[in-house]
Amino acid sequence: RELLPPWLVIVAGLTGIVLLCVSTKDVPNILGFFQYGIVLDAGPSRTILFIYQWTTTKANKTGVIRGCSSCPVQGPGVSSYSDSPQKARKSLEPCLNWAQNEIPAEQHSQTPLYLGATASMRQLNLTHPILSDGLLAALSGTLKSSPFDFQGAQILSSPEEEAFNWVAVNYILENFFKYDWQGQLVPSGKGMTGVLSVEETSAQLTAELEEEKQAPEEGVKLQLYGQTHKVHSHQCPCHGMEQLRRRLLSALIQ
Repeated sequence: RELLPPWLVIVAGLTGIVLLCVSTKDVPNILGFFQYGIVLDAGPSRTILFIYQWTTTKANKTGVIRGCSSCPVQGPGVSSYSDSPQKARKSLEPCLNWAQNEIPAEQHSQTPLYLGATASMRQLNLTHPILSDGLLAALSGTLKSSPFDFQGAQILSSPEEEAFNWVAVNYILENFFKYDWQGQLVPSGKGMTGVLSVEETSAQLTAELEEEKQAPEEGVKLQLYGQTHKVHSHQCPCHGMEQLRRRLLSALIQ
């Protein structure tokens, strides 16, 4: 029914990673200070470091977060460094140094740091698993040496990535909760929105499974804002952007 702007979709996926992957700690919020979390989104063409912040306010035991700043890592996506992992390590350092200036020094050790790699790293892991493991190890070494609380670096499976997108889009659309006229967090009362992700070679439709139609082996189970959700992604091969371009070109030629 509605299309989200591209920038919103990018931020959305990362919001989902923060909510589901980063282990946010219940640190006392002295004098109203924000707590921070860092996510490195290692995509096919580039890596971006995002900083998120939140207070101790929670909605049914799940944090309420917002993005505050970002730093694009110079160079191509991390999978391009498969033959030179040390260069991949070096490429992260400027943005990690930038993050140290953005986040108060007294909160560095309490700031969770996480790296999630997506499609190109999945492909590299399938074709050259040794190179993939070496690259992740090199990246993890750099992140561990930072003053932040390193939570891990991993390759996200396609279902995990799509589940994060689903969570984040519904989060941004305030389908999980909303603020009432008194500024209190209350259930939104709205249904969940399905998400269609269109990539180069395929498309994925992710939606919540209806309880009576749930199969135990299907879907990703999520516990968010006091509720359990089970989402499932259906892949549509040959319905990506490249196929759309080819169909359009063929139609124009005809």
